[in-house]
Amino acid sequence: MVDVFSGRLLVSKDGRSVDPEEALQNKVVGLYFSAGWCSPCRDFTPVLCDFYTELLEETEPPAPFEVVFISSDHSAEEMVGYMRAMHGDWLALPFHDPYKHDLKKKYNITAIPKLVIVKQTGEVITDKGRKQIRDKGLSCFRDWLEGADIFQNFSG
Repeated sequence: MVDVFSGRLLVSKDGRSVDPEEALQNKVVGLYFSAGWCSPCRDFTPVLCDFYTELLEETEPPAPFEVVFISSDHSAEEMVGYMRAMHGDWLALPFHDPYKHDLKKKYNITAIPKLVIVKQTGEVITDKGRKQIRDKGLSCFRDWLEGADIFQNFSG
């Protein structure tokens, strides 16, 4: 992930700048391409919230998982409103960072919502994160972890 977000800052839900190197190290990362105006996104975001909360707050130790939101909102205000209203306590690429266009191209994002699960290198584990969470719930995380090649002692 260091490769994907190298030299950039991410923002937390409460607006703090976060160094991606620290925040994403040794984690499976879900790149969440979404927007508040998109009704399928608004349907899926609470599902992703529950999934995220269960993995991070209800397992000991917390699962090595992080979400980075890449916004397709129409303005920074819309993005912040969507994050505050619906998102889990995950990270986002700042609204004005033009890098979001590169990420959409790199991961072939043609429609939203899209949850792309990636390894530390940025390589794709699956681009069907949304479907897998809906179909399998928490058990899909174990599959992602196996594909992620990260050292972990997650036993959830």
